Formats: sequence, structure tokens, C-alpha cells
Amino acid sequence: MGDASAVARESQDKDKRYDRQIRIWGKDGQRKLETANVCLLGAGPTGSEAMKNLVLGGVSSYTIVDGTKVTERDLGNNFLMDKSSLGQSKAECCSRLLQDFNESVSGRFVAETPEQLMDAKPDFFDGFDLVLATQLTSAYQHKLCDICRKSGARVVFGRSYGLFGLVRISASEHTVVESKPDNVLLHLRVKDPWPELAEYASNFDLESLDDMTYKHVPYVVLLIKLAEAWKLGHGGNLPQGRAEQRDFKAFVRSQQRRRRGEPEGVADEGENFREAVENAHYLWSPPGVPSEISRYFADPACEEITSASSHFWVCMAAVKDFVAERSGGALPLPGSIPDMTATTDLYLDLKRLYDSKAEEDCDWVFDRAIQILSRTPGADPSALGRDYVKGFCKNCAHVKVLRFPTVRQEQEGFLGGASQSSYLQSLLLSEDTAENAFVYLMLHAADRFRQTHGHFPGKFDDGVQEDVGGVKSIVSSALSEAGLPTIPVAEEYVQELCRCGAGEIHTVAAVVGGIVAEEAIKLLTEQFVPLSGTLVYNAIRSTTLRIGKF
Repeated sequence: MGDASAVARESQDKDKRYDRQIRIWGKDGQRKLETANVCLLGAGPTGSEAMKNLVLGGVSSYTIVDGTKVTERDLGNNFLMDKSSLGQSKAECCSRLLQDFNESVSGRFVAETPEQLMDAKPDFFDGFDLVLATQLTSAYQHKLCDICRKSGARVVFGRSYGLFGLVRISASEHTVVESKPDNVLLHLRVKDPWPELAEYASNFDLESLDDMTYKHVPYVVLLIKLAEAWKLGHGGNLPQGRAEQRDFKAFVRSQQRRRRGEPEGVADEGENFREAVENAHYLWSPPGVPSEISRYFADPACEEITSASSHFWVCMAAVKDFVAERSGGALPLPGSIPDMTATTDLYLDLKRLYDSKAEEDCDWVFDRAIQILSRTPGADPSALGRDYVKGFCKNCAHVKVLRFPTVRQEQEGFLGGASQSSYLQSLLLSEDTAENAFVYLMLHAADRFRQTHGHFPGKFDDGVQEDVGGVKSIVSSALSEAGLPTIPVAEEYVQELCRCGAGEIHTVAAVVGGIVAEEAIKLLTEQFVPLSGTLVYNAIRSTTLRIGKF
């Protein structure tokens, strides 16, 4: 009993500690965070800000990799360093102070540079769920991307460079069940109600109801009953075309009960009838299978389930069969219904009907998924839990599959391929995107400059103006390689790039690190839709631009 009560207290303490974030991504999302093993490359201000947010979020463990020592410059831009840290390992100081944020998170450090690890020990990254890679140049971004694609770790790259920043994600494939869209499709099945819903609606005799109940008949019931009445006078058909659809809405309004003592034609307008008119479109355009989900049905990963297939694709294959064999073209019912004018009892009765049908649909999909796994050599049907299938069915209209190009593919496509030149040109010549597209191009020019000269532009005060000319030359060459005409180089941006000398400003690093942490949480919890392409942050204008969206 003592052990059980201790576990219960620990669970309650965690729920209390993480209450606000559990409200956002739920206990399942929090559980995934609490089992995540994260690696941070670079203990500078960008990396420290990102890792701090994940430690506060409750990740299981972290490893910090940095081979540099704390200098006076670090004291001015990194909140995890103080005077006592001078001369010590930056990775060790960062790891030690991060522990103070959350004692339930375990941390360790490796006092080597990320570049050394990638060159000498690429297998070091095996076993990490996520790698946060900060301040890497393009060449080592390419290398880390290739290493982590083999190990299966996802990567979030973050970089702050003076008043500019970049964030991008690398992963072979990332699937999202709970994408949490702003606009959710309603699945009410009023056009083709299942037998129990049709029977429930038929039990309402609108003529005999008292006035109070009449005004609280759920609009779902009104639509089903009035659609049947409409079909009696229209050859058994629902409204066809806009004219008939307008006529049907007028028909709905005409069925409202008249006020006592009022002249003919004056209706006692009820909120439920207004809602029926507003939602009448579900009769002639019910939500079917979204085009994006249809593409997933045709994806080879859905058509060819193997022992290596994720539960996501197994469920997608089962839902595909459900649509084809069971529902007549509809996805499994989510079970949720919107708020509507109704008495508490009527609303709860209706909710129970939808919940029961959702459970029935989920049972069918779960059984089919188990059948698929049972006939797949090497697969383990017992590994698939019904809770996962239930969540998949509830959200299947909005699930997402993201396949990220490698960093090399993105950069070569944007900077080195004629096929992308029109896209690049459109960004550089548009007033809304020109400055931030130029930032993207300019930061790649800074990496090329370092590769040629052994240092970033502006590192030495007496060579800043000379470096400005070198960066301009590289930018012009990059445009030429992309098959684009030379455009006026933004003088102030090149001057700023060289003035900062690749330094990290804490305010910019905090923004970039915060975005890195946000994307990391999306990946770890498998909720919300992660960033696609590369996000450019411009602190001069306080604007962002997403480049290379897919």
C-alpha cells in the first residue's frame, strides 16, 4: 500500500507541476516528453534557451555537447553563465545550471565540439529521440542530417547570427495524429443517418411538443426530419442546386411554430431553427474524405504494410478499408458534437448516440488493424493499443504526414538549381519577402566566406570593409549559379552581417531558441504541425519568412 500511495502522490505532484502544459497537449503528450532523450549541440545562448524550455517541460534526460570554455563574452549573452564559470567547460556549466530548473530531469555533458563528434564518432547520436543542433555551419548541418537519418533521430537546427536567425527541421518522416486544426470539420451524418440516429429523430413528433421543448429540439434532429419531409415533395431527393438549397432553408423557416394570437406568417423564431438553417449545408455537402487523406490512402506506405510500418500507417490502412467497405465513403465518426440549442437531457441523449457510433466505428477499425498486422510477417498485433486507434479515428480527418527534404536537398534546390530559380526570384523581387529572402542567401554566403577564409566575415575589426566586399561577391556568384540575374545587394544587411562577426545576441537567441524548443515539443509529443521549410527571423524588422514550404 505504501508503494502505491507513493506512486499516486508522485503522479499528483507531476500533474500539478505540469498542469498548464498538460492542458495544451494532454497527459499522453506529457508522457512522451517525460520519456524523451534529447541531445543539444552547442551550449551558447541559442542552445541554452532552447534546452531550458525542454527541461522546464519535463524531458527525461539531456546531453549537452560543447568543446569550448566560458569566456567574458559568454557572460554578456548567456544567462546560464556567471563569473565563477570563467575558464570552465561551457557544456559542464550549462548542464549543471539547467538541473536547477527541474530536478526530475537528468543531464550530462560531453566536452567535445559537435564537429569532432560528427567526424570521429557518428554513432554517438544513436539512441537520441531528438537532436537540437545550434550554430552549425551548412557543411556540418549536411553531415548531421545524414547521420541522424540513419540513426532515426529527428533534428531541429537553430542558428542566431547577429540580428538574424534560422530554424529548420530534418526528419525522414513525421506523422501527426493530433494536429489540432483551427477549423474542425463536423461529422454529423444528417444526410445519411445511421439506424439508431434515424430512429431517435423519428421519435420526435414536432406537432405535439410543448413550446419549451419545441424550441430546444436539437438542430440535428430538425435537419433529419425536415429533410425527410422535403424529399416527400421532391421525388425523394434532397435539394439540388443553389435555388433549391435556398428554397429548403426557406422551408425550414416556414416550419417554425406560429406565435399565439399573431397574424398568419409571423413565426415564433427559435434559436434551434436558426442553427438548422445555418447548418443545412451538411445535407447536400457532407464532409467526405478530404483530398489530403485520399492521398495518404494511395501512399505506398499505406498500401504495403510491413513489420516495419508504424502504427500510424497500419491505422491508415484500416481506415481506408473502413471507408471502402463499411461506411459508404465516410470516415469513422469522431463522436464529438458541437454546442447547440437543446435541453441538457436532449443534448446528452444525442451525445450518447454519437459516442456509441464512434465506439462502434473504432471497434471495426481496430479489428481490421489487428487483422492487417496478423497477416503481416514479423508484425506484433499485441503492440497496437486500442487507445491509439481510438485517437486516430477521432482525428483521422486532420492527420498529417510530413517528409522533410534533407538540408542538402533544400539548400541545393534553393540556391543551386535552375528549377527553383523562379521561386527564389519571386521571393527576392517581392516587396514583402525580399529582405528576409536576402537574409537566407546572405547567411549561406557567410558560411562560404568562412570556408574560403577560415573565419566568419567581420571577425577582425580592421578587415570589416574588406569582408563586406567578399560577401557581396559571394552573393552575386550564388545568384549567378541559380540562374538569376544580378540584383542590387542590400548594403545595410551586408554591413550588419559583417559588423556582428557571427556573434549571438541574447535577445535574438532567446527568440530563435524559443522557436527551436516549440518545434521540438511538436516533434516529441507528435501533436500540432511542425515547421516545414526554413524559418528566417529578421530582428531588424521583427518579421519572419518561411522558405521552401512543402
